[in-house]
Amino acid sequence: MAYDVILAPAAVQQFKALKAHVRAAVRDALETHLRQQPTRVSKSRIKRLRGLAQPEYRLRVEDIRVFYDVAEDTVDVLAIVTKAHAEQWLQEKGVADAESGLGEGER
Repeated sequence: MAYDVILAPAAVQQFKALKAHVRAAVRDALETHLRQQPTRVSKSRIKRLRGLAQPEYRLRVEDIRVFYDVAEDTVDVLAIVTKAHAEQWLQEKGVADAESGLGEGER
């Protein structure tokens, strides 16, 4: 099953700001991993984010982190940020899962 990959407006801007070779690697990863098996967790590429209702997943592409949610046959890419900015983005934009009981510093 092929998923539709939709980039949020902020993710589009972040994608455009990447250097060309990094943009190509991210584009390939979106096509390879998110379009085919976005929920298949792996040690090095895809990670399910625990304690968060949004985003649900993170895709690692070199020094870039792609945060996204999956709904039925759609992958919603919320952000494309560097590893250095990933934690800050999660603190600002991540939505805690009410069922997890995790506080801010416990992610």
